[in-house]
Amino acid sequence: MTLRPSVGEAEKDAIAAYENYEMPVDGFTGTPEEVERQWFEKCYRGRGDRIAQLTWRAVIMGSLLGALLSLTNIYIGLKAGWSFGVAITACIMSFGIWTALHQLRVVRTPMTILENNCMQSTASAAGYSTGTILVSAIPAYIMINNTTLPLGVLMGWVFCIALIGVTMAIPMKRQMINVEQLRFPSGIAAAETLRALHAIGEKGRRAARALSIAGILAAISQFWSEGLHVIGKIPALASDQWEKLQLSTLVGKANEKILGADWIGRTVSVVWDPIFIAAGMIVGMRTAISMMLGAVTCWMIYVPWVQHHVAEAAGANGYRELVQWSLWGGVACMVTSSLLSVGMQWRSAVRAFSGLGKMFKRGGAGAAAKKDDPMVAIETPTSWFFAGQLVGLIGLAWLASYTFGMPLWQSVIAVVLTFAIALVACRVTGETDTTPVGPMGKIMQLTFGGLSPGNMNVNLMAASITAGAASSSADLLTDLKSGYLLGANPRKQFIAQFAGLFVGTAVACFAFNLLVTGASSVGNDQFPAPAAQAWKGVAEAMAKGLSQLNPVKVWSIAIGGAIGIILTLLVRWFPKKAKYIPSAAGLGLAWTFHFFTSLSFMLGALVAWVWQRQKPAQSEEFLFPVASGVIAGGALMGVVIIFIDNGPEMVRQLFGG
Repeated sequence: MTLRPSVGEAEKDAIAAYENYEMPVDGFTGTPEEVERQWFEKCYRGRGDRIAQLTWRAVIMGSLLGALLSLTNIYIGLKAGWSFGVAITACIMSFGIWTALHQLRVVRTPMTILENNCMQSTASAAGYSTGTILVSAIPAYIMINNTTLPLGVLMGWVFCIALIGVTMAIPMKRQMINVEQLRFPSGIAAAETLRALHAIGEKGRRAARALSIAGILAAISQFWSEGLHVIGKIPALASDQWEKLQLSTLVGKANEKILGADWIGRTVSVVWDPIFIAAGMIVGMRTAISMMLGAVTCWMIYVPWVQHHVAEAAGANGYRELVQWSLWGGVACMVTSSLLSVGMQWRSAVRAFSGLGKMFKRGGAGAAAKKDDPMVAIETPTSWFFAGQLVGLIGLAWLASYTFGMPLWQSVIAVVLTFAIALVACRVTGETDTTPVGPMGKIMQLTFGGLSPGNMNVNLMAASITAGAASSSADLLTDLKSGYLLGANPRKQFIAQFAGLFVGTAVACFAFNLLVTGASSVGNDQFPAPAAQAWKGVAEAMAKGLSQLNPVKVWSIAIGGAIGIILTLLVRWFPKKAKYIPSAAGLGLAWTFHFFTSLSFMLGALVAWVWQRQKPAQSEEFLFPVASGVIAGGALMGVVIIFIDNGPEMVRQLFGG
């Protein structure tokens, strides 16, 4: 770690360096060498070479916040199949915490903007990069095999995939960010947030205050909705009346009187869940309306028809049984639309592969790198890429063979193909701000459906390598874009990101094993795990063949796949009308989880839409902090309640006691 300058020097340097600084959002022009030299002279010099950034306090704060936020992503991912980037939330939380500590004179100085930039990289790795497969491939494996993975195996698998992912980004960074200057919009947003927090103190404090208040209120709401029964466990306050006063109980009674048992069994009901309302505020109206359209067509039209006309489903009632009929159409819609979307971005793929040789040449060491190139000293060495890939491959190959019976040659193919697929996924992220993790995983599932037919475990685990690595690579590149705009040292930021993998892996895997103790813990009302249901459905289809499925499911696949293709083509053909065309991803996703979840998303999107219309300036400043606070506070309280209710028993099961 670097030594910190003296208090006065650090503060003066940070203030002077960014007082009139313009971030190069629009990039530079010229040859690759000229572009990099302009950035080095105008952005890095006077900032990245002087201001503290990779410090112990930045890494520790990022690790703690990332570990905390990883719990929210696992909780939300198991409930809705969504994962939320944690970088901006961590920036706001860190700024608020460190400012308060400084005002209380617990610490001598506030964090610099570049320290907070390193902090958000560590937090992002800990809170997001390590959790992708824990809400998709791993729960799917548990549902198929009716068994959990040992904690050691799970931690090794997650860490090795994350290691491969972050080191894969090393050769991509200099080409995609420095030379081609892809935008990575979320990276720009994080840099703008950091600039606002540090350049305008009062605005930063308002954002942090809004996030904190929203989080506290959401935690209270979550406790009132699901946790009042905990009070009844206290001897002095023991009573069954507490549970009757819970919001979930009160709303449930209202649903019974108004809607009746049949509709409730189909999940057509109202549930008070601020977490998903806040999620709807973030995803926007188009996605939310698409989800609502999917929810209506699935749970109010398709499911009742199946119950009344298909003998196999005649007795099905409740989400766990009914989703086995609905997910096929939804998954098909998501897969065809996603694959077609990626296929139509073939120029991104061509550019990605055409720049592959340049990546290694420009980032290489020794003779490949010019001795007078100042970037060599601050960029992450390509040798780190090869070391990370080798260590990750050895770890994955051993775990895959030992646990899943996956031959070594298949592990090698999976990692090699993962680099090629991640290359495309990262470029798509840089151009569109959307990482196609789902379709990238599906490509690998289809590939291994041919390489290892009938083996669902190999199918899932090979695809998990692709999904996890692509997610980690894109996440690191997005964070490095923030550092690029702020003039940070990319090598130090990579080290900060790498450091977050250790804490993130430990916390995420341990929490997952406590929450998911067996197949009965997922695919139910508490944790429907829609992403895992989709992965499970594809794995089963690859293993059994479509001819073994009920004809209704086959027709669902055909119709859902066709709708996914049609909607994607409509967006391509009529780009000016895209906002009026339903999102295939949102439409299909609604067929894999509860009706009331889509309803909550719709409500949140409506709240955000009205807020933006009525008070645009206020919503621009507070929408993201408020929504992030609600998600973080509600999810954390949900995890706390689960641990209070089931902690001792889950720990006993975890350790085999």
